[in-house]
Amino acid sequence: MTKLEKISLLLVRLSLGWLFFYSGITKILNPGWTSLKYLTGAKSLTGFYVWMSQPSILPIIDALNEYGQLLLGISLILGIAVRLSATLGTVLMFLYYLALPFPYPNPQSFIVDQHIIYAAILLYLGVMRAGKTYGLEVLCSKLPICEKFPKLRKLLG
Repeated sequence: MTKLEKISLLLVRLSLGWLFFYSGITKILNPGWTSLKYLTGAKSLTGFYVWMSQPSILPIIDALNEYGQLLLGISLILGIAVRLSATLGTVLMFLYYLALPFPYPNPQSFIVDQHIIYAAILLYLGVMRAGKTYGLEVLCSKLPICEKFPKLRKLLG
């Protein structure tokens, strides 16, 4: 990979990382934030999303949403466990997407919207092992625990 390609990959990783970090931290810092309106407003798979909005389940969904986005952002910014977080982030993006009306998820798009774009970029970052490009995955994979447990090294990098 050329230096320009590495820098481009880093910029994509950092910018998407910031997007998720900021989204997660603003939800956490807002005590009134909840995913209830989004879940109950689902236009597809309504039964599934209404089930997730039940009072006994909603706090778990909210915490997974808030801290999932925050940790995804941190992972991308630091370049650690990018393959794992990119995979989980892709699942999160598809869960957001599936709640939207199909095939027009919003008035400006047909089939593809920002959730699909984010998912595609996350998949790309995971496949490219973007954490190894100016990220902490290189350091983590050299830790004694990673040498002792090769599966952990695979998971992290």
